[in-house]
Amino acid sequence: MQCLGAICGAGVVKGFQQGLYMGNGGGANVVAPGYTKGSGLGAEIIGTFVLVYTVFSATDAKRNARDSHVPILAPLPIGFAVFLVHLATIPITGTGINPARSLGAAIIYNREHAWSDHWIFWVGPFIGAALAAVYHQVVIRAIPFKTKS
Repeated sequence: MQCLGAICGAGVVKGFQQGLYMGNGGGANVVAPGYTKGSGLGAEIIGTFVLVYTVFSATDAKRNARDSHVPILAPLPIGFAVFLVHLATIPITGTGINPARSLGAAIIYNREHAWSDHWIFWVGPFIGAALAAVYHQVVIRAIPFKTKS
């Protein structure tokens, strides 16, 4: 469903802002000139790891037992993580971190450069998310937490 939303969103932007849309590559993610595919993949892995790990940490039920204010404040660290990841990766890849958004823009723009690096915007987020999940489950959740005596 998210892919359909990304496709529709890219189509709406193309329909209303044709010149701006085409002039900016249709919003399709690509590895910027001067960076290798490896550095683009690394940026996507690290960016997705940071975002997914932040979501896990901010919404962890085990943590909520200690910090009852966390559910109310969870959007703040998540939003800040998205902001920081964008600051770091926009110059490198245009910030994918969401395969559905990358796919929607590539489908609507449908030019060669939108597809040449497209695999990076699927492989990177999947690896980053998997690493964050493993790290959170194996390392962070394995640490016992103290209860009030």
